[in-house]
Amino acid sequence: MPFFNDVQAYGALRVPLFKRAQLTAADLHVAFAGLGPGFFRDIDQLTIFADNLVPHVLHIDGILSYVERLAERIEREELIPAGSTEEVEIRACGLHAVELISAELRRSGQHVTARGLDYLLWNRGQESQYKARPRHRTRSVYY
Repeated sequence: MPFFNDVQAYGALRVPLFKRAQLTAADLHVAFAGLGPGFFRDIDQLTIFADNLVPHVLHIDGILSYVERLAERIEREELIPAGSTEEVEIRACGLHAVELISAELRRSGQHVTARGLDYLLWNRGQESQYKARPRHRTRSVYY
């Protein structure tokens, strides 16, 4: 399925995000209680499911900042083209921020995964203060 091959170009780099592929593995894990088709010995290695909601929550909470020009475009609800530098940076920086947060929480003795934080932040994004502000809009098969 081509929409699972979520690898974006960023200059000379290829940035693997794999949002739908990782979400499928996580959903199978939950649906089958980690057994049979839901068993993955490396399930805790999944990253966030990089789309537009978790970076939005991180931005509203002051963890991610955007350059003024990009923030204005998002506020105006302009489309940010799929695969553009800005879109790849938003998704990749959201992923990186959650990895840093989860690593810090683990250092403090808490058992947390990026996948678990993704669920928490995604659900947080359903609250009114996050829905009241525009998040980046991108037409993409990847999310």
